[in-house]
Amino acid sequence: MMGDITVLNESNFDEVTASGVVVVDFYADWCGPCKMMAPNFAEAKAEYEGRAVFAKVNVDESKEIAMKFSIRGIPTVIFFKDGKAAERLTGAAEKAKLCEMVDALL
Repeated sequence: MMGDITVLNESNFDEVTASGVVVVDFYADWCGPCKMMAPNFAEAKAEYEGRAVFAKVNVDESKEIAMKFSIRGIPTVIFFKDGKAAERLTGAAEKAKLCEMVDALL
């Protein structure tokens, strides 16, 4: 867990993303833009408590998941709806953009 954001890996990814709206931030600890986006992601998470799940995947630790979703640049945020990737944002996203994309899926 990062704060109270769920960290996904090969053992829990499919289960967590299987139902509802799940927002997954693909990041790395060494990535500057990832660190810049972290507070926006945490604020958006707080706003959607109980309505959407916000989770993170460390691309260095979960290479198979990153490859499966063709992650070429980080941060990349993928918005899942009932187990399927519905939308994707690459680059440090503003909180308003994250919220707008979650709203579209709720």
